Amino acid sequence: MVNITINNIPVSVKKGTTILNAARSAGIHIPHLCYLKEINEIGACRLCCVEVEGEEKLIPACNNVVAEGMKITTNSKRVRSACRTNLQLIMSEHDGNCTTCSRNQNCQLQKLAADFNLLNSRYEKNFPLEKYASWNKDFPIIKDSKKCVKCMRCIQICDKVQSMKVWDFIGTGSRTRIGVNRNIPIENSDCTLCGQCVTHCPVGALRERNDVRKVVSAIENPEIITVAQIAPAVRAAWGEDFNYSVEDATVNKLAGCLKKIGIDYVFDSCFTADLTIMEEGTEFLERKQKGDLDEYPMFTSCCPGWIRFIKSQYPSFVKNLSTAKSPQQMFGAVIKNYFAQKIGVDPSKIRCISIMPCTAKKGECDLPAMQNKDGIKDVDYVLTTREIVKLLKAERIHPKEVAEIPFDNIMQKYTGAGVIFGTTGGVMEAALRTAAFVVTGKNPAPEAFDELHTSKKSKLKPWREAVISLPMGEIKVAVVSGLGNARKLCDAILRKEVKYDFVEVMACPGGCVGGGGQPINCADKEKAKERGKVLHALDAKMPLRYSHENEDVKALYDDFFEKPLSHKAEEFLHTNHFE
Repeated sequence: MVNITINNIPVSVKKGTTILNAARSAGIHIPHLCYLKEINEIGACRLCCVEVEGEEKLIPACNNVVAEGMKITTNSKRVRSACRTNLQLIMSEHDGNCTTCSRNQNCQLQKLAADFNLLNSRYEKNFPLEKYASWNKDFPIIKDSKKCVKCMRCIQICDKVQSMKVWDFIGTGSRTRIGVNRNIPIENSDCTLCGQCVTHCPVGALRERNDVRKVVSAIENPEIITVAQIAPAVRAAWGEDFNYSVEDATVNKLAGCLKKIGIDYVFDSCFTADLTIMEEGTEFLERKQKGDLDEYPMFTSCCPGWIRFIKSQYPSFVKNLSTAKSPQQMFGAVIKNYFAQKIGVDPSKIRCISIMPCTAKKGECDLPAMQNKDGIKDVDYVLTTREIVKLLKAERIHPKEVAEIPFDNIMQKYTGAGVIFGTTGGVMEAALRTAAFVVTGKNPAPEAFDELHTSKKSKLKPWREAVISLPMGEIKVAVVSGLGNARKLCDAILRKEVKYDFVEVMACPGGCVGGGGQPINCADKEKAKERGKVLHALDAKMPLRYSHENEDVKALYDDFFEKPLSHKAEEFLHTNHFE
């Protein structure tokens, strides 16, 4: 242990601990803006500078480790003055129109300014020229260069975690700014729309495209029938901005809120997650038996960020993707065809609205392959979890005062297998539960595949794997989340270092629960793991835990699709990834 004093308080910490974390362990808060643990520890903002006895200059606390006998002061006049000056300099390059900012009341810079009682900056405002600040406002992710504080978080998260290198510094000297790598338009880049840059931005420089107004217009139009779906991962996070517990912020309460807003029909995407398992699981068994997976595995196709990644980074693997649409798109296809027929409404009069934890879903629903031959989109609008929370607040709806309601009929039932779609390993676990039943005629224990979310990963092999014994032989599977980890797995597969039959990939670390559209924690707490535990706890309590036991899914096949991979199922529930 290393013994130091911070503000005259004795502190003992492990060797290698940074000053910032040492202070935190003693309950002493050191302000910071650019710091992101293990990802961005560069001291760029200089707000975390402290005084160390014997050192002539102030030193940043985030990237300097403690030494035996070190005497540190975090609240001297010199430290306070330097921090205020640096904060004002940052504010001089930040558009402070907080009232219209997407991060108002959830912005780290805004909080720091309030904590330091800074009512204005004494430095002249210095924003990028308009030609450098222009952006395609139709793109699902929006960058506002006038709000950028050059903290480098977006660069580092995209590089170190997602391995995409979309962002970089552009220009030199006072003209330095953060923009798209190689200074190309964002729509021409390899951006996967994962949104991790958005959730890790400390201010409002990055956000999702706001589609709330489009949804409200559809709700207000008496000629339009609005139908909403709520993704599995949303139930684990939507209550966070209201400071509600998971027990209070139930998915059925959110359904009640959506009805209060004026949406006509509300369903749970877990229903089409079950439907996806029937299609994708059957497809896997068929491709396995045909020998199509002898060289390379079949990859899941639920995550649009992963689909964008594989198309730009590993195009030779595109043919190995499952052709099954994602649950979001399957839902839209079912609504615009089967459901429209059931309620006697022209599909063109229906607007399908998705409530998703994901920014990439905004791009997925706009793909040409995700519309029918008449040009009618499966899904019309996607709102992130953050957007639906803002809509509830704008409509002055207080969820605690709203009663829980059941989902609408026809597609009301769902299983625990559908719920865990929202966390890493969940898709694979759900698929294996049903695949084992199809092959053996018996349900495996629901906990039979727990290792897909409980086993340990390593730096050399940052994914989980399992071997499942079935009468047809051993099935080797792998599960990975985060595109940097997915890249390592794809490279290992190409080098023939590993061999799998079935691989689940989710673009965001931890899966959809850590998606780019989820609530942003101003304290930089990564919440994907605890949200994932919520979904597994819900699965454990469900009366049905196998997708093939969903009676409403069975009825859908009996009434419309006939069976998995039927001609009609192929037409509406599958896609061509080469289009």
